[in-house]
Amino acid sequence: MAVIEVCGLDKSFTLHDQGGAVIPVMAGARLAVAAGECVALTGASGAGKSTLMRMIHGNYLAGAGRIAVCGVDVARADPREILALRRDRLGYVSQFLRVVPRVPTLEVVAEPLLTLGVGRAAALGRARALLSRLNLPERLWSLSPTTFSGGEQQRVNIARGFAHPYRALLLDEPTASLDAANREVVLALIDEARARGAAILGIFHDEAARARICDREVDVSAFAPGCAA
Repeated sequence: MAVIEVCGLDKSFTLHDQGGAVIPVMAGARLAVAAGECVALTGASGAGKSTLMRMIHGNYLAGAGRIAVCGVDVARADPREILALRRDRLGYVSQFLRVVPRVPTLEVVAEPLLTLGVGRAAALGRARALLSRLNLPERLWSLSPTTFSGGEQQRVNIARGFAHPYRALLLDEPTASLDAANREVVLALIDEARARGAAILGIFHDEAARARICDREVDVSAFAPGCAA
């Protein structure tokens, strides 16, 4: 049984500042990701890879269709259901760090665990272990990551995304901005998540990483309006 399942998904954007013009993005999108599987979204820039990920995460509304994640239909769920899903079952590693300013890095990484009621010592211990593994210098752990370099912020995002053993993981360019050593750490973390049964859907422009870590690919270009599914 799929952990992530998309069926008959449509999406368009309405440009209210341009006379209400409607831009169709995708029609009839479908995919499934099983437990322990890593699937890559591919397609040219603008094909809708990030849009599809954001719909699965509940950031964008679907025009039609079904998005089932761990048994929750994200396309129809209310905001409280989506927040509950994200809290303990659906993780997301974005390309961009979005955190409250002045919160120390260690707290940022531990926050998903603290929210779930994990003891503070255990949550901070997990955060320390991940930050050490991702080679983020300990002198930075007490600082806010908002001033970090792009590569440092990416590592904080990854540590936060892998702090809790989510059943489903969305990864948006997880190896971008990373050097070779940290790229290997991230690929190992993805492998470990697959081994414990996580369903992983990601965008990997790094072709070598995609070939190594992904079980198969789904070309989002096939879901363009007017294309046969």
